[in-house]
Amino acid sequence: MNKKIIIPLIVVIVLLIGGVAWLAFDLREQKQANEDMQELAELDKKEMENEYQRFAEQYTEMKSRINNDSIVAQLTREQLRTQQLLKELRSVKANDAREITRLKKELATCRAVIRSYVLEIDSLNRLNQNLTVENTRVRGQYEEATRQIEGLNADKVSLSEKVAIAAQLDATAIQLVMLDKKGKQTEKLKKAKQLRLTFKIAKNVTATNGIRTLYVRITTPTGTVLGNAGVFQYENRQLQCSMKRSVEYGGNETPVTLYYDINQFLGEGTYQVAIFSDGQLIGSRSVKFE
Repeated sequence: MNKKIIIPLIVVIVLLIGGVAWLAFDLREQKQANEDMQELAELDKKEMENEYQRFAEQYTEMKSRINNDSIVAQLTREQLRTQQLLKELRSVKANDAREITRLKKELATCRAVIRSYVLEIDSLNRLNQNLTVENTRVRGQYEEATRQIEGLNADKVSLSEKVAIAAQLDATAIQLVMLDKKGKQTEKLKKAKQLRLTFKIAKNVTATNGIRTLYVRITTPTGTVLGNAGVFQYENRQLQCSMKRSVEYGGNETPVTLYYDINQFLGEGTYQVAIFSDGQLIGSRSVKFE
């Protein structure tokens, strides 16, 4: 065969072999990214299931500590609603973004409701305690008063555990937008130089005041985590974060703004934002960039 034909043919074969190898490598990378993304979604769903289950169990505990029939009936209704939402969550796939978002909003509502009942029952117990002490003083029933105080101390311990759950932070109004080189908002990825993340830490009178460290993970459509601002503990494992910020939280609604400088190629698609604090996932949102 003519050398003029053989040499180009060899070049074409080498290029074809290289192309096939590159495609196989890219497919493996994409598969791993999808698996990592699915794992985070499963962790998020499992955390939601655990919290729904804890809330359902709390209602049973609270009903055993209150003698007010009206409040017991209200607690029963909310418990049944929580159990129904847990059932719905367990039947939903972790990658069903629409249903997960809906149930996450319902979870925030459940958390707010249970907080209100914790505070109401605590107030009633305090009132009952004062009335009991006064009645005991008048009647001189010292031994009975002692037993009631011991019971109230047990209630206080139980309520302290409930308040710990109710004291978890909530990140709301999450917004992730792109900024151009002039710092103005843009809808085009090719013009984006920065990402701006804004959200609010919701008001929570049961939360402990002080410095809170917030960790943010921004995951690309391929499952890659943007940036490397360190790691944090979540669900007995170390996760990489894109950004982190310490804020002073005083129990009132607290706005937070963070910026991420874009120094790599960002492809079109849906980006996942997850916000963590105190070892808890406190808020998340999906954002589509074009």
